[in-house]
Amino acid sequence: MHVVFVHRHGPGQFVHIARRLILDGWTVTLVCESADRPVPGLRVLRYGNGDAGGPGTRAGKASSIPYIEAGRRVADILSRLAQHGRAPDLVVGHIAWGGMMFVKDALPETPVIGFCEYYFQPRGGDAGFAPSDEISLERKQTMRLRNAVQLATLDQMDHGISPTLWQKSRYPAAYRNKIVAQHEGIDTSRARPDPLASFRLPDGTLLSAGDPVVTFAARDLEPYRGFPQFMRAAALAGKRNPEARFVIAGGDGVSYGSGPQGDENWRKKLLDETGLSPGKVHFLGQIPHRDLVRLFQVSAAHVYLTYPFVLSWSFLEAMSCGAPVIASATPPVREVVNDGINGRLVDFFDIEGFADRIGEALTSPDAFRPLRAEARRTIVARYDLNDCCTRLHRFLTHVRSSYDRTRTANEDPAIPLNA
Repeated sequence: MHVVFVHRHGPGQFVHIARRLILDGWTVTLVCESADRPVPGLRVLRYGNGDAGGPGTRAGKASSIPYIEAGRRVADILSRLAQHGRAPDLVVGHIAWGGMMFVKDALPETPVIGFCEYYFQPRGGDAGFAPSDEISLERKQTMRLRNAVQLATLDQMDHGISPTLWQKSRYPAAYRNKIVAQHEGIDTSRARPDPLASFRLPDGTLLSAGDPVVTFAARDLEPYRGFPQFMRAAALAGKRNPEARFVIAGGDGVSYGSGPQGDENWRKKLLDETGLSPGKVHFLGQIPHRDLVRLFQVSAAHVYLTYPFVLSWSFLEAMSCGAPVIASATPPVREVVNDGINGRLVDFFDIEGFADRIGEALTSPDAFRPLRAEARRTIVARYDLNDCCTRLHRFLTHVRSSYDRTRTANEDPAIPLNA
């Protein structure tokens, strides 16, 4: 079986299933603009970013739109694979960046599965979530244009995969019956509790499980992941708990949203605003994954906030490590955390509430012990990497075999939504 994954900066979300399929003897090809990590046995074909809108592009030509150009380049690669007798049996790809737009035009007899990560809407999601975030007519138009790329793919793909039920629910109702809610999985054998774990800070301080360590992690420290709310809550909790240390992993860039006005980054802005002592707060920047796991293992309280948006892998890994999680009561967090059972939920904007829950975790760790154990059980039961890959493997195989039967019997394939 030959599967082609399409991702702008792949393999991305497909890394685990790609490794599993390669081990099972599949031929696996990645078509991408750039590769974010090597995978043994994975064949990589790059389509490049081209110069879609630069000098020499004819005015009014559709290919001057970068996402459309990406789709054309991917379709050209797939067409050439077919011409050389290496057509894939399946194409699976992220639908947000245009690469999947013309797959069916290149390979009309090949089943296409789209990775449906997030569909932008002016209500109920990230847009307009912050009280100061006004949704102008121009912004609504921009969101609709961004979604046009996804709509063009949704219309012609055979099936879709979305990491959570809430992320699936953001897509138009007309297409939801095509989409299976299935997370890519967390390696629970690596992200696991370790009572003997330790973590050394840049200043040489050695932290161990049981120390009053409050942790926060995001790719970048920004409002979408609640960094301002965390810092304000940390300032309050620090005054009430003088021994607490706040250890923060994340870069100073902007993954989502925009940077602060008048400051070089959100870290500097919030340090100036809160006046947190440099001796109490430790910024690690972006750290290797193995170090992040150790940080979760020594955490006495892991704080996670997010706009209603894509769920972070790091949050599930913190739960898998048995860290006591204190999280924002926003979707899709509520899909994972049951307040008082496997973590604590607080309104995203409730600074006092977060400070109170942090204080409880530090002063009454025994009360959080059952929550830690249940957090671990939740991740193992629902998000274990091996189980998720097995379900995805079964789904992909079923799609292909059902597609073949459909071509023979001329009937719609019945793909189980719990595959």
